[in-house]
Amino acid sequence: MQKTLKDLTAQEVLALAIQAEEEDGRIYADLARRIGGDFPETGKSLQAMHDEEDDHRHRLIELYRTRFGDHIPLVRRQDVQGFITRKPLWVHSILTVAMVRREVENMERESRAFYQAAVAQTSDAAVRQLLGDLAAEESKHYRLAESMDEQQKTSGARGKEDESERRRFVLQVVQPGLAGLMDGSVSTLAPVFAAAFASHNSWTAFLVGMAASIGAGISMGFAEALSDDGVLSGRGHPWTRGLVCGLMTTAGGIGHTLPFLITSFSYAMCVAVVVVAIELAVIAWIRHRYMDTPLLSATFQVVVGGVLVFLVGILIGSA
Repeated sequence: MQKTLKDLTAQEVLALAIQAEEEDGRIYADLARRIGGDFPETGKSLQAMHDEEDDHRHRLIELYRTRFGDHIPLVRRQDVQGFITRKPLWVHSILTVAMVRREVENMERESRAFYQAAVAQTSDAAVRQLLGDLAAEESKHYRLAESMDEQQKTSGARGKEDESERRRFVLQVVQPGLAGLMDGSVSTLAPVFAAAFASHNSWTAFLVGMAASIGAGISMGFAEALSDDGVLSGRGHPWTRGLVCGLMTTAGGIGHTLPFLITSFSYAMCVAVVVVAIELAVIAWIRHRYMDTPLLSATFQVVVGGVLVFLVGILIGSA
């Protein structure tokens, strides 16, 4: 059964603080180990935060021993109603610097806010004093995190890490996603519009489009996942890339398939052509935005490829 903060004695509050500081320190250490190889400056900052938490834990333990002896009761976060919880950020397959920095700020801000609010919830003088001290310590932690971030910005390390993170995001997410979107949007044009012009039936075209889109998504997903384990290339977890590629392939094909749910064939064709134009424009923009391809060149390449496949579908369907 959970207790409220008011139900805890000063001894239990101190034990809870020790447990919380230990858990936060381990989170910082785990994050530093995960991200330190790719982003060394952020890894150093996280290790420094771990060292701060560890120092505070030792001070809290010394205070506890002075007042209550050597035995520390196990009082965990989940044992106290309303106490802050931590998200398992360190288990994410894709962990970015922005995610880590945001989590660090949230951890310190939530801890500080909790202890400050808790001061007003108890009338026990010893508990109030203890919670006030903890709130002050968490304020120091938050300022330390802010100062580290400012130091990285001033030294230029922040810019280098942001650029490195952008390149990794492009390599692990944008590239497989773009490959899938291009394949789904372009390669399925031929079977969808061939079926449409051959049957002049919207439902037939829809069924062919769904089959082609889902089949292409499964095929592209497995092909991407099995092409590279990501260890040497740095392209990330293969099954994550495969999932991204497969989903984007399916989405690219379904986009111009859904208009064929419209029963009027001529109206469905007009809507589908508009959707195709939007899809090709989106692909060209993504190539320009993330792959540094000139917009005019990207548009020309995508449009030429899309139009050729589109014409192939029309010619075969009209034969």
